[in-house]
Amino acid sequence: MSVHDGCSGSFENGRDVADKVRTMGFDKQMMPMPLYFKCENCGADFEMTTFEDRCSCGMVYAVTPCHAFDPSSVQAAGIDY
Repeated sequence: MSVHDGCSGSFENGRDVADKVRTMGFDKQMMPMPLYFKCENCGADFEMTTFEDRCSCGMVYAVTPCHAFDPSSVQAAGIDY
C-alpha cells in the first residue's frame, strides 16, 4: 500500500490505521471536528481530537483524514500501541 492509499486502501486492523496516519504525519494533527464515542476497552466516554488519540485507559484509536467524519471508521490499535 502506498502512502496515498488512505482513502481507497483497506486496513486489516487498527494498528494498520495507526501506522498509516503515523507514516503520513497526521497522527498529532487536529481533526476537522472531534468524534465522540465510548472506549471499547474501559467504556469511558471518549473525545477523539487528533487522527491518532488515546483514551485515559491507554487504548489508542486512529482514523485516516478522509474518514475523519465517520465514527465507524475509527479503529482501536491496542493499549499503548
